Amino acid sequence: MPRDDITQILRDMREGASGAVEALVPLVYDELRAIAHHRLSPGARDVTLDTTALVHEAYVRLFDRSRLDWNDRRHFFSVAAIAMRQIVVDHARRRSADKRGGALQRVDLDSSCLAVDAQAEEILALNDALSRLSRLDERLARVVELRFFAGLSVEEVAEAMETSERTVKRDWRKARALLYRAITAQEPA
Repeated sequence: MPRDDITQILRDMREGASGAVEALVPLVYDELRAIAHHRLSPGARDVTLDTTALVHEAYVRLFDRSRLDWNDRRHFFSVAAIAMRQIVVDHARRRSADKRGGALQRVDLDSSCLAVDAQAEEILALNDALSRLSRLDERLARVVELRFFAGLSVEEVAEAMETSERTVKRDWRKARALLYRAITAQEPA
């Protein structure tokens, strides 16, 4: 899909052009599904949040606003990553409410799949640690959101954040180390 087409439609939406939302959906739907598919484990037995549900919920959150003001394709998918993070965390919170207790397990930030139901406690711990990280360094937290929750590559994150791939790689390593320390500090001794 041409990146320029998405950016132009987003501009048209900002200017109030009729039919812009309807033109945008077919262009971004497949990419949102691909992102969601990479975030959810296709083989998990007790997963109740599937790719389609995640995309549809993200769509509702993205378009249920009085003002749609994304600057370009990168901005749109960055906002979509945040929406998907919120949805996954909300889902994990609901699942965790039924499963209070138990030991936390390590969440692999390099994993291409996210089994929400099986890792509810871990996702909540990651979210808490990520919230603390964002207060410490917003850029590091944004790299994690785009890499882990949106499933973007280093190259795509660099483009979205308008920085170098080297900076993204350095930030990714630093963020993972800080999050690991924050999460393991929460575990019972």
